[in-house]
Amino acid sequence: MNGSAQDNPALALRRGAEAQAAALPALLLAAEQLAATVQMGGHGRKRAGTGEEFWQYRPAQAGDSARFIDWRRSARSDGQFIRDREWQLAQSLNLWVDGAASMRFTGAKTRPEKAARARLLALALAVAAIRAGERVGLTGPLAPARPGRRQLMTLAAVLSDDATAQDYGAPEVIGIAAQARVAFLSDFLGDPAAVRTAVAQLADRGIGGVMMQVLDPMEEDFPFDGRTIFESMGGALRHETRQARDLRTRYRDRLAERRHLLTELARQAGWQFATHRTDTSPQGALLWLTASLERGR
Repeated sequence: MNGSAQDNPALALRRGAEAQAAALPALLLAAEQLAATVQMGGHGRKRAGTGEEFWQYRPAQAGDSARFIDWRRSARSDGQFIRDREWQLAQSLNLWVDGAASMRFTGAKTRPEKAARARLLALALAVAAIRAGERVGLTGPLAPARPGRRQLMTLAAVLSDDATAQDYGAPEVIGIAAQARVAFLSDFLGDPAAVRTAVAQLADRGIGGVMMQVLDPMEEDFPFDGRTIFESMGGALRHETRQARDLRTRYRDRLAERRHLLTELARQAGWQFATHRTDTSPQGALLWLTASLERGR
């Protein structure tokens, strides 16, 4: 007796896991294609040390081993010169992608959910950073920053499974190395106190970053009119009105206030803030993310 997925929780769980696993290559492929449109610079922190590439010539000093002397360079002058090599320490990039229920919203079947767009941008950013020699991970304990392509599969798996029943998410700030960089992707429609605390803690440790607010066009335009029932994706909040148009100005004012708050929060911490709509190309958002992270180095 096989039974249906509805009657068999184990079967339903297995099918759900198989569907997620099948989606991973597609998500990673889309992220790699998107990442191909941008190029991040070399992110190693460079100074003299044990590395592979030439760094500089310097006069030999007492205590220098003779095997480090560059005799060809020394032959062109009266002194002896050491050929220093370049030492590189890979930078770390940590990502927080809001997996709360509010991120599952889309105002049209032709547009991706906010969560899907945020995952795509985060993974494309990870692809670009790993290609540039960085270590990339997620904030929190599930996927610490590591280099290499295998890490991309780990990130894709965790991001695809990162969903909670809570209406709104709060950033995690554990597992982030000092001097790392951070990218937060969320709708930032929940309590801003959690974001303020997270950014302040990271900035105090010298960690720079960016915040990208991902919104559906309906959340910006508020095109509602007449009798409307508003309900949060998690079902915890519900509001009914007979004159939705009367709320439009107040709603837009509140959204503008929230953006101003986030912009000021980012400015005070030395971070960058921007908004991305799901009806626009993800390429522009990825270009902004990479450029802003470069400026914040």
